[in-house]
Amino acid sequence: MTSGEHEAGGRPLEERPLEERPLDGLRVLVTRSPERSGPLTEALRLAGAVPLLLPLTAAERAPDQVALDDAFEALGAGSFEWLVVSSATTVLALQEKAAERAVELGDWLPAGTRVAAVGPASRKALEAAGIAVHFEPEQQHSAAGIVSGWPGGPAAVLLPQADIAAPALARGLEAKGAMVRTVVAYSTVDFPAEPARRLGAGLDGTGSEGAAPQPLLTLAEAKAEVDDGALAAVVAASPSAVRRIGAILAPLGSCRLVAIGPATAAEAEVLGLVVAATAREATPDGLVAAVIRAVAAP
Repeated sequence: MTSGEHEAGGRPLEERPLEERPLDGLRVLVTRSPERSGPLTEALRLAGAVPLLLPLTAAERAPDQVALDDAFEALGAGSFEWLVVSSATTVLALQEKAAERAVELGDWLPAGTRVAAVGPASRKALEAAGIAVHFEPEQQHSAAGIVSGWPGGPAAVLLPQADIAAPALARGLEAKGAMVRTVVAYSTVDFPAEPARRLGAGLDGTGSEGAAPQPLLTLAEAKAEVDDGALAAVVAASPSAVRRIGAILAPLGSCRLVAIGPATAAEAEVLGLVVAATAREATPDGLVAAVIRAVAAP
């Protein structure tokens, strides 16, 4: 939806009252990949912002497919009491494994296997794949939140995750008595992913959930926006994204950095980047609310 288009009620977005457009005219940089940026950019537009897209990371298939295949077969055979999912991208990797076997992921998972999701995005991805979620942290959508509220006790757990995932989740669950098998489900790389290895390409031929909401900025264009003071905020949706922000966009000047959660905020602070606001919920609305708080801060 572009400027001048209509919201669901039929009223042009620019004609909504200013109190319904708290980010009116502010330029906000979104660093998610095109296939995952749509809901956030739309939520930003509804708040009056002008979203700009600079994807910084992408997901590729894990190099060790043998290990992933072995873990996936064990999952289907009922070897695990729990499947713990710490990202929506993990669901995509598991869906690819199911598609290779000509089954749906929801049908592959045994009825007795319980599923934990780190937060709303992971839960929605699982539910879209036909999988019920039995545990999601109520407040802290992070590894610490899963460990703190862990209901599984000394259970056999499969933990598929990114190649750069910190060991905190596995170690925390093991401290609770769980027997955890970790496996690399996908690799996080600088955008763009290699076409032949792009995660999701095997599902729909494109690796995307839809077209990019607007043209992508180049790194040079994004840096010029920062240096000119034209950006009100930049949204970091993962620790890997915030590392890239620090490497290619810093110093941020007047641009406020918004983090999707505590892990991303902590990584930013390690890099010496000031976090203006951290989303209280890792959802598009939660991120927009954080942007609003960030730009309103003195």
